[in-house]
Amino acid sequence: MRTTYDSATVRLYHLGDDGAATTILYGPLSQALHVAQQQPADVQDGLYLATDNDVVAYLDLIEQ
Repeated sequence: MRTTYDSATVRLYHLGDDGAATTILYGPLSQALHVAQQQPADVQDGLYLATDNDVVAYLDLIEQ
């Protein structure tokens, strides 16, 4: 993710098995990470963070 500062505006969304994206939050990266951390493990597996210039899977981001 090229934009990684805490106040970067991101979209946190869940990509379901059916391919439908459900937005969970539009807000600062720090808040999105907090909300994502509180989700069950099976939900975390389908979470993505999108900025104006990139998209990254939540689990990939926290493993770095």
